[in-house]
Amino acid sequence: MVTLQMMQFTAVVLMVLLTVKLLFLRGRHIKSRQARQARRLMTGGTMLLALHFALQLTMGLRLMGVTQSVMLNLAMLIPASYFFARAVLLLQRHGELSLTDQWTGPAVWMVTMAMLAVAALTDGQPLLSDTLELRMAEKAGAVLYMLMQGYYTWRHTSSLVAMRHALSDYYDRDTDGMLRWMQYSIIGLMLLALMVPMAIFSTGTWMLIIAFAIYFFLFYLVDSFCFYLVSPAPERVQAAEQNATEVKEEACREQAAMSSHKGTEEGTDAALLSPEVTHEVEQAVAAWLARGGYRQTGLLQPQAAQDIGISRYRLTAWLHQRGVKYTEWMAQLRVEEAKRTIAAHPDWGNDAVAQHCGFADRTVLQRTFKKIEGITPQKYMENLSD
Repeated sequence: MVTLQMMQFTAVVLMVLLTVKLLFLRGRHIKSRQARQARRLMTGGTMLLALHFALQLTMGLRLMGVTQSVMLNLAMLIPASYFFARAVLLLQRHGELSLTDQWTGPAVWMVTMAMLAVAALTDGQPLLSDTLELRMAEKAGAVLYMLMQGYYTWRHTSSLVAMRHALSDYYDRDTDGMLRWMQYSIIGLMLLALMVPMAIFSTGTWMLIIAFAIYFFLFYLVDSFCFYLVSPAPERVQAAEQNATEVKEEACREQAAMSSHKGTEEGTDAALLSPEVTHEVEQAVAAWLARGGYRQTGLLQPQAAQDIGISRYRLTAWLHQRGVKYTEWMAQLRVEEAKRTIAAHPDWGNDAVAQHCGFADRTVLQRTFKKIEGITPQKYMENLSD
């Protein structure tokens, strides 16, 4: 049977191992200053949790009572959760955090500690006594913790949406997997806001179940964070976001030069084009499609706009008027080309079809084809033969 001491010892070992992994992460692969800051924050969070669980184990606070354990939980878990949340936000915002982002966590911790101190002083009992005043202060602190996590979840979600928009307006293939860990981590941080108060106030089997769920999430968060930092993903995301910024600048310049024209909205890359400009774009795109320009593998949006002969802003705005992103548009064009190629060359394998149509490889062809058509290329060819 799993005991409380076994659970706490496991948590200490896990946090120590995660801390070591972060400390020995290959620094030469972490190129940006924001990524290095995020790693230090994540390391600080795992070190705090290692200390927290070690104190719980050695002092036996949970055995003394829920109140005594909760005081330490709030003192350690609030700053640790803040470090984790800020680390992810630093990666998303490239270090551009607002004052609210920077001070929400410290403010919640200071207010919670002040409430606990006032409760301990006013009840006239020793600090670790189980009193009504301390229980009320601890519950208020848990509510503040949940509100803090809710704020950072909102910030993470809005930043993730912006990152995905930038990626889908820049790359010619699906990039959802690049940020999937971040999506799951945001969901986990949100659930953490609910699970931590439940774990610190509950007892028995439910406490063990919730605690092990928290351990699993923390392992996933740190492990995925480390893998992301040393992968090419941060640079690719930054390139896409830089492109989105430049597209907005193009929009402002073009709108300033055509201020007498209606149909555009200042400051947004999704602005509507005038009918005249839309017609010009459609003609240029039609000529480019006739040349088969979309069959170039790894075709980024800036290169496609240059090949078409229009600005990045006009291409992005035109696609948004059609209700699609650049990634989706390229996928649709290439799948249609694949269908024509399969019909014209039934003897070609998936590798040849993928190379001819602009897909990176046969795996991308099969995944994209099934996503759009609902069947594999092989099944499509069999249907043509029937």
